[in-house]
Amino acid sequence: MPVASNLAEEEVVNESMSTAAAHKDRRYVGTKETAAYILYDIAQSFNINKYTDIYITDIVKIGLKFQSVVSFIVGLWDIVNDMFLAAIVDKTRTRWGKFKPWLIVYAIPGVMLCILYWTMPLTIGARGMYDMGKLGFYLILSLVQNLAGSLSGIARTGMLATITPNVIDRTRLITEANLLSGFVEKGPEIIMGLLIDLVNHGKLKIKMPSLYVSAGVFCSIVSGLFAIIFAFIAKERVNQTVDKPSIKASFKSIFTNKPLLLITLSEFLGAFSIGSGVNYYYINVLGLATMSTIVGIPGAIVSPISYSYVPWAREKFSTKTLWIFGSHINDFLMVGVFLIGSINKNYKRLSVMIPAFMLRETIWMFFWGIRSVIPEEMRNESIDYGEWKNGYRNEGLTGVAKELPRKLINTFGNTIKTIILHKVGYVEGAGFGGQSEKTEYSLFWMCTILPVITSIASILPKLFYDLSGEKRERMYAEMFERRAAMAQEVKELDKIAEEESGKEA
Repeated sequence: MPVASNLAEEEVVNESMSTAAAHKDRRYVGTKETAAYILYDIAQSFNINKYTDIYITDIVKIGLKFQSVVSFIVGLWDIVNDMFLAAIVDKTRTRWGKFKPWLIVYAIPGVMLCILYWTMPLTIGARGMYDMGKLGFYLILSLVQNLAGSLSGIARTGMLATITPNVIDRTRLITEANLLSGFVEKGPEIIMGLLIDLVNHGKLKIKMPSLYVSAGVFCSIVSGLFAIIFAFIAKERVNQTVDKPSIKASFKSIFTNKPLLLITLSEFLGAFSIGSGVNYYYINVLGLATMSTIVGIPGAIVSPISYSYVPWAREKFSTKTLWIFGSHINDFLMVGVFLIGSINKNYKRLSVMIPAFMLRETIWMFFWGIRSVIPEEMRNESIDYGEWKNGYRNEGLTGVAKELPRKLINTFGNTIKTIILHKVGYVEGAGFGGQSEKTEYSLFWMCTILPVITSIASILPKLFYDLSGEKRERMYAEMFERRAAMAQEVKELDKIAEEESGKEA
């Protein structure tokens, strides 16, 4: 009897997998919605945020010591508000969906906050570096921006996980968005870097604060418009359970989600990475804000090609292999850049560092498709895994749980970064040629070898990831059956509600 029972169960599973396989050919997200999704993906990077460190330190002129305090306070605030906001979002049930209403609510206020941020040189920039009114304004704005950003991030994560129930359709959407948005989203960074160089070298007669204000406000308006378009056009297609999960059940489900725990642990260990970012080095040591653009020219050609073999890589290699390789190839390449720059003070020579960074960037971009698509798809799969294990979805808390340890460590890491900058003698507002030789070399090793050393442990959890192959196929086959049953249940409840409404009339 047990043997017969097992065979019957296997036949049911095989039938489910066969039905689910046929379901994979269905495309849920049409052309119009795909275009809106691509615009939304562009909106996430259509900015000059790459230069925010320089902006706050040298343009708005917030002292490094106070920056460390603000980073710490905002980091703790971020952790606290994430939990409450995620619980609220996960309990949302409306006729428009679970996440769409929050994206619409955020749209206009989000743009206004960004504009307020980029106009700080006009409102508080003239005050002293440690003026209390100036510092208070910056702290409050940072807290409010973080609250709004957390809400937007939770809603965005959930929306992208529910926009289609077809995993192949979802992977296609992610791949197309990453590929096509890449031709547009980096435009502001590239142009801004060129303009900074022209101003620094006296070729463009405009004040640096005016440049930042103009560029920041323009990008805020354009990206905000793209986000609004997506918020109104996008649809949620993965049904939520009729009964809302309790907060206790939601938290419990997180600890039974093995893929999520491994991703979270890797994020946690990776968050120990400390570095100054390349901008401090490019601008203050090499005097070339367009360095990123120059060294990225060959990579810009290679990057789009890298998306073409993502489907092939998904078939030939496990998710674990692709995750490890995509995440850490840049670390190994950066070690080579550090060694080259450390020989005979090469880190100060453009003739040496441009080829070194260019080679590193080109090789890295060859794997950019894997680096972009796989982690995004893994995040969505971990949400699906939670539904498979527990019978309900909690995208809000799942996304927060994944980011929570990383944010906790980053709270201290950002504080440590500003402390290190202060300790190595970085002079706020000194600009190109205004730092000591010791400080210049410190800025070099802080953006090359230091991040590699402090994040290497993040590779360990990746070795135990196993949601791929037959296990992944079985999960989606069984979920297909469950979702079909849930959709029928919702349809019957709607029919009952309509009949009762008709009787009352």
